Amino acid sequence: MDPKTYLAEHFPNLTLEPPLFYNWEVAIRFELGNSLMFGMSTEHYMEQVYHRSLELFKALHDQEDEVLLITQAYFADKPKHKVKKLNLYRKYIKKKEPIRALSLEKFPGLDCEPDDILDPKDNMYRYWTKCRVEDLKYNQLIKAICNHDVGIKPRIYHRVYFINISKKTIFQIYDDRGCDVISASREELMDIYTEYNDWILDYDRDRINNVFLG
Repeated sequence: MDPKTYLAEHFPNLTLEPPLFYNWEVAIRFELGNSLMFGMSTEHYMEQVYHRSLELFKALHDQEDEVLLITQAYFADKPKHKVKKLNLYRKYIKKKEPIRALSLEKFPGLDCEPDDILDPKDNMYRYWTKCRVEDLKYNQLIKAICNHDVGIKPRIYHRVYFINISKKTIFQIYDDRGCDVISASREELMDIYTEYNDWILDYDRDRINNVFLG
């Protein structure tokens, strides 16, 4: 099943773009990193970011769950011949079959105005493949996503979405500060809402409480 078909069936009218939390009703935004801690110790700050992001991922995904691993990338500064290559999948997927099945879709000028002249540099490239959670080196992958803005290697600059086909959830780390989780049903997120309630971003807490307690 391709992302477009799956999203149309289970997440109709969803725009798979940040901020994911504000694009869907049944959603939770978690705080990963405390900005005050970052100023005191980057090492301790990132330890908290890694811990929270991995705990949330494991709470949402069982090893046997099927997932769509989606990467949305922009290559404004890349030569054309490199656009088709993305090392993320070869580096963080254990089995060869999902890598061989990797698909690529091109979306021209998503951020352009209707009367703008389309420029290839504005193209968004969506890579995706289907695999099981157990096929992913998700510890390394998630840490690389979290490293995006803090100058730590390895780091991944692209937007990465974990669509859990089995549980109908979507998980995205938008940067080291936080992550968004959405679901086709409120019931699927009740456990994570309860267990990790202290990690919910206070700024959005009232909105989230209205969904899960209202």
